[in-house]
Amino acid sequence: MSLLADIKEALLHLAFPHICEGCGTDIIQQDHQLCLHCLSSMPQTEFHLHPNNQIEKIFWGRVPLTQATAQYYYTKESMMQRLMHSFKYRGNRELGFYLGRLMGQSLLTTKRFESVEVLVPLPLFASKERRRGYNQATILCNGMAEFLKKPVLHNVVCRPEHTETQTKKNRVERWQNMEGRFELTDARGVEGKHVLLVDDVVTTGATLESCATELLKAPNLRLSIATLCFSSGS
Repeated sequence: MSLLADIKEALLHLAFPHICEGCGTDIIQQDHQLCLHCLSSMPQTEFHLHPNNQIEKIFWGRVPLTQATAQYYYTKESMMQRLMHSFKYRGNRELGFYLGRLMGQSLLTTKRFESVEVLVPLPLFASKERRRGYNQATILCNGMAEFLKKPVLHNVVCRPEHTETQTKKNRVERWQNMEGRFELTDARGVEGKHVLLVDDVVTTGATLESCATELLKAPNLRLSIATLCFSSGS
């Protein structure tokens, strides 16, 4: 019976090869998206372990946060860039869910985020989400929730207006582009709660700051931020 199962698994692997999203090897566990080598090579920040880390400093004097972190460093021409591109632009939701699971596992190793009660994905504006087919922040939240065992709230805040891409804007232009672009739609759903706002990447923090400012209009809300990546690029 075991031999038949092994043969079946081998045939399935030939027909539908399961390969590492980082390097392409097929020496990988079935429920993983990265091999052990690529997983150990991921550029961890360890920000979740340390108060006053680089992400928290981004928001000092801008929005009052309880905690903030980013899981990995993002640099151009890196494995992290390839993974992000596959996740965001090539429809690889399974990879995004896996990366979210890694984020959730990481947050469980510290007490700094243990009082978080709900996860809120940073919203996309509706037409962009329809075109892409999903919100990458929601996929990350769903993966995180598997480990954190916290609910994901999808309709607390919305992004009703289209905004220009932030990619080629400086810090001031990014803030001006995002100012007032979010709308709190369910204050009662997060009133008095510790909310973890989740996004895929933070650079200057302008987008997250705009959304955080709107969320903090809910009475007695405490807010933390977690992103998959930190990019120091302009």
